[in-house]
Amino acid sequence: MRAYSDVYLSDVVENQGKLFDLVAQRFPDNDTEDFINTYMQSKVRKSIDESQAYVNTMDAKELWEYFIDTESYMLKSGKAMEGFMPDWIGEFYAYYQWFYNISSAELVQKIPVVRPA
Repeated sequence: MRAYSDVYLSDVVENQGKLFDLVAQRFPDNDTEDFINTYMQSKVRKSIDESQAYVNTMDAKELWEYFIDTESYMLKSGKAMEGFMPDWIGEFYAYYQWFYNISSAELVQKIPVVRPA
């Protein structure tokens, strides 16, 4: 059984990719890797894992605002990921979590974000 209804799948996958890309593009002097790791272990992402429609239907900008408000998150200084990587990682994690029905927190522990050398 999958994590939640496939009705939400394409939106969740696309919006998480866009969210990770938005953070990387908008904040080039901040650590995208830390954001991704924190987000994947957050209450916000857990709500998506649990198929809470309110969060599952948010677009990338709404997710960003909701995340920083809910988690009281502050970006860390560092280097943003470039190119297609943030979007790809976001989409990969969202689809993998749905397909294998494991928590996003567990997923990011099993397959951590590692910046290419």
